Amino acid sequence: MMMSNHFFHLVNVSPWPILTSLSLLNLASSVIEWTLTGGCQFMFMFIIQVSLVSYQWWRDVVREAFYEGWRSAKTNTMISGSSYIIFFISSLFFYSFFLSLFLLLSEPWGSYWSLLTANRKYENWFYSHSISYTLILLGSGFFITWCHYSIMIHNYSIANQTLIVCCLLGVYFISIQMYEYMNLEFSFSDSVYGSSFYILTGFHGLHVLVGLLFIYINLVRLTIMSFSSLMMMGLEYSIWYWHFVDLVWLFLYCFVYWWGS
Repeated sequence: MMMSNHFFHLVNVSPWPILTSLSLLNLASSVIEWTLTGGCQFMFMFIIQVSLVSYQWWRDVVREAFYEGWRSAKTNTMISGSSYIIFFISSLFFYSFFLSLFLLLSEPWGSYWSLLTANRKYENWFYSHSISYTLILLGSGFFITWCHYSIMIHNYSIANQTLIVCCLLGVYFISIQMYEYMNLEFSFSDSVYGSSFYILTGFHGLHVLVGLLFIYINLVRLTIMSFSSLMMMGLEYSIWYWHFVDLVWLFLYCFVYWWGS
């Protein structure tokens, strides 16, 4: 018998945690296969699988909190504190990669780094597209902030439109990054610059995909009027996460695209 001496809602037995774990395990295995063999069919299949399972899980969470009323006022007060999401966003994941980048720029690797970057054949294309990357991602951050402000003043029509524009800009960013990967003159195994470039930009692209998934879920909720100016924690956390993605890209542009070149 479950104890009820707390204000948390104990959910019923759910298949989503174990299915999400298995889906992520399959996705990680398919990424390794893509790195070793170049085949990406399974990777795209498991990306779709993770997305579908995550959608089902989040749907149940929204139903329990919004429609069934299982989320108490104390729970809302607890999770509304900014410290939890700030600790999550400011993890040391990207810090460690940037630290390795700075160490690899020093001797004895710095000379080989310069040799590799000096022999690139796509230099003009590289610089021009990296600037467009930055403008697109910063523009998406502007529109998602506009969406938040529109909800605060109860202008839900503008909020819906600006969030759609943010999603489209995010999809466009991923599209041109994929186009860049297909046109680069070096691979992951091309010594220091290649491995550093693909690790940093690849993980950033993965974070953009996760952020787009967050924003899309919130767009669906906004369309069905599941938000109000007093109750939109899910959207606010997505906005903070998206601004974190913008900030990381600024560091990538400065240290990988510009200074590293």
